[in-house]
Amino acid sequence: KDLFTMLSNVKIIFLKNLFFLTLSNIFFLVSSNCYSQEINWIAVNDLKEVIKTSEKNIIIDVYTNWCGPCKLMEKNTFQNKYISKFINDNYHAVKFNAEGNESINFMDKFFQNPNFDSSRVNTRNATHEFARFLGVSAYPTTIFLDKDLNLITPVRGYLIPKQLEIYLELFKNEGYRKITSQSDFDNFIKKFKSKIID
Repeated sequence: KDLFTMLSNVKIIFLKNLFFLTLSNIFFLVSSNCYSQEINWIAVNDLKEVIKTSEKNIIIDVYTNWCGPCKLMEKNTFQNKYISKFINDNYHAVKFNAEGNESINFMDKFFQNPNFDSSRVNTRNATHEFARFLGVSAYPTTIFLDKDLNLITPVRGYLIPKQLEIYLELFKNEGYRKITSQSDFDNFIKKFKSKIID
């Protein structure tokens, strides 16, 4: 009886350890997979340094804390595995709260939000001077800049992964300069083949 009890206890301990080891491995794999899908977001103030060592163009996600479509775009579009990898490989990615209180130095110009109200952090707040500088009046807006911080274009509104993919491909390098008319853009769209698998 004692030997049987001892063996049963050993078996129970072994199974418990196996369970927790398996659970740990599953958690690690899921975490690694999620982590590998995250975009390496930086702040606006970090741009000056990163462009010194890399010639990537820039994408800026302009959002607000209260904006529902902004949250959906973060969840459904920016966390898409293909989109996040493409952005990390080809762009410097910036997150900017258009109603936040960050002090920004951009191209030797200083921007603030002097009317920011800390009691309204998660509701509509004053618009940041940098958002006005970028010409943003709707959220979300995706801004594309070239490697020298010159504006390429803003793209307003919520974009699903396949919609954003088109712009990411178009503005990743100097190729967009060949698009000089609506028909050029239409031809680009017509020839474009998405690499995102549904």
